[in-house]
Amino acid sequence: MSALELRNLVKSFGGLRVTADVNLDVAPGERRLIIGPNGAGKTTLFNLIAGELRPDGGSIRLFGEDITRLPCRSRPHRGLARTYQIITLFPRETLLRNVILSLLGLSPLRWNPVLLLRRQKALFAEARAALERVGLDRIAERPLAETSYGERRRVEIAMALAQQPRLLLLDEPFAGLSIDERKDVQRLLLAIPREVTVVMIEHDMDVALDLADRITLMHFGEIIIEGTRAEVVAHPRTREVYLGE
Repeated sequence: MSALELRNLVKSFGGLRVTADVNLDVAPGERRLIIGPNGAGKTTLFNLIAGELRPDGGSIRLFGEDITRLPCRSRPHRGLARTYQIITLFPRETLLRNVILSLLGLSPLRWNPVLLLRRQKALFAEARAALERVGLDRIAERPLAETSYGERRRVEIAMALAQQPRLLLLDEPFAGLSIDERKDVQRLLLAIPREVTVVMIEHDMDVALDLADRITLMHFGEIIIEGTRAEVVAHPRTREVYLGE
C-alpha cells in the first residue's frame, strides 16, 4: 500500500491545464523530492493533495483511503499536514500560541466557546515539546513578529509536526533562508522519523537532493522523469528542462 497514490490527476484553470494526468506513488516512510521550473505545477499539486483545490479528474489516495472528495479541513484528521511556500502564521501571537492554535485544529476543544486556553496544560506541554523538537523552546513566549525568517520557517514545521502527521508536505522549506538557517532546517528534516512520509518541493537542489530517496521532475504540469538522485540528475531531459539544452 502506498502512503500517497495519485491517479490521472487533472486540474485546469480556464484553458490552462496545470496538472495533466499526473500519476504518483510514494511509499510509506519515503522522502520524495518534487522538482521543476517555476510554473511546472508543483504547488498546485500540493493544493490538490491537501484539498485546497478540487481536481477536475483523477483520484487521490492516502494510505489506501480515497480522499479525492474529502474536505480540506478533514484531511489533517487522516494524517496529512503541510507547510506553505509563503509563510502563513500569526505574527502578533507568540511562537507557543501559534503551535497551540495548530493543535486546536485537531482537538475537540475547538468546539468549546468558553474555552480558557491558559487552563489547557496538556496543550501547552504538547506545543512546547513541538518547539523543543525544532530548537525553539527557549523563545516560546516571543512574538512571532520578533523572530527571524528562518525561525518562522521552523515554527511552521513545528506546527505541522505537532499534528503527528503520517504524510508531511513541505513546500520549499529552504526558501529565503541563509546558509546557516538552511543547515538548521536540514538537520531538523533529517531527524523526522521514518514513520512520517515526507514529500517536498524545493528549488535549493544542493540541500534537497541530499534528503531525497526518489525524485520526481515536473514540467508544464506533467511528470517527465522519476528515479533516484543519480538517475534524474544524469537524465538528458533534466538538463533540457533546467538548462534549455
